[in-house]
Amino acid sequence: MDLIVTKNVEKQYENGVTAVYDLNLTIAKGDFVFVIGASGSGKSTLIKMLYREEKPTKGEITVGGIDVSKLKNRNVYKIRRKIGIVFQDFKLLPRLTVYENVAFALEVLGASKVEVQKKTIQALDLVGLKAKAKNFPNQLSGGEQQRVSIARAIVNGPKLLICDEPTGNLDPVTSIEVMKVLDDINKLGTTIIMATHDKDIVDKMKKRVILLEDGKLVKDFKKGTYSYEIV
Repeated sequence: MDLIVTKNVEKQYENGVTAVYDLNLTIAKGDFVFVIGASGSGKSTLIKMLYREEKPTKGEITVGGIDVSKLKNRNVYKIRRKIGIVFQDFKLLPRLTVYENVAFALEVLGASKVEVQKKTIQALDLVGLKAKAKNFPNQLSGGEQQRVSIARAIVNGPKLLICDEPTGNLDPVTSIEVMKVLDDINKLGTTIIMATHDKDIVDKMKKRVILLEDGKLVKDFKKGTYSYEIV
């Protein structure tokens, strides 16, 4: 069953630049998809439209049965609650502990104290950081901070995890550690879409690869590499 469907999607910014042209794409539940392409190819614009940071100029984007392209601003929270988002720069709150950073994502939804504690510990355990629950972000390595941000993104059990260059600030070894965590999350049933420039990771993972060039979808391989080869 398809989790994401885009139909004839186009995005033109106010400065006249068209970032995405006539994009038609389907992503099934449980997929792991890399979105690749040069800077300016439309990767970030596509990612942002999926979680409604940007709205398409034309076309339709359906995520989990919700047409996000028609969502009013006051209703954006409805789709955000169903999506986990991981950014390149972690976006952790420096004055909160690891536990508090993850728990906060549940507390703002009004979850009970018991539910918050249970789900937060489960999420930290899944990313291998249960033992560092009381640490603060500045006491962690970059890779550990990114794993905390992943825990925060998945703590509410989203069906979709969107990752925008999550290894962009990490060294190669740490990047592999983070990707192992994401692969484990995907194996549990979460659909993952990841925009990346990281050739080595794409080549190692052998997942579905979508290539954008100048805002257009030009390649879509079920199992591909950054060199656009079918494997």
